[in-house]
Amino acid sequence: MSSENPNNWPLWEIFIQSKRGLDHKHVGSLHAADADMAIENARDVYTRRQEGNSIWVVKSEHIHASRPEDAESFYDPADDKVYRHPTFYTMPEGAKYI
Repeated sequence: MSSENPNNWPLWEIFIQSKRGLDHKHVGSLHAADADMAIENARDVYTRRQEGNSIWVVKSEHIHASRPEDAESFYDPADDKVYRHPTFYTMPEGAKYI
C-alpha cells in the first residue's frame, strides 16, 4: 500500500466547465472511493471560488491516449485536407465561443 494513497482508492481525472457553452478543461487529478466522492472532492478542491459551472470526473484507467512517438504518422494526413480548417468562413461580429 502506498503512503500517497493509503486507502488504495482509484485515481480520477477532473474536468471543469467554467461557464455554460465553454469546453470542460482538465484541471487535475484526485483519489476517491467512487464517482460521487470524486465530484464532491473536486468541487472542494478545484472550485473553491465558485468558478465552475459543471464538473466531470473520469477514472484515469478509462482514458486512452495516443503515443507521442506516433504523432507524425497520426496527425500528418490531416494537413492536406484544407476543408477541415475553418479558413473559408468569416466570423460574424458578436459571435462568442465559436
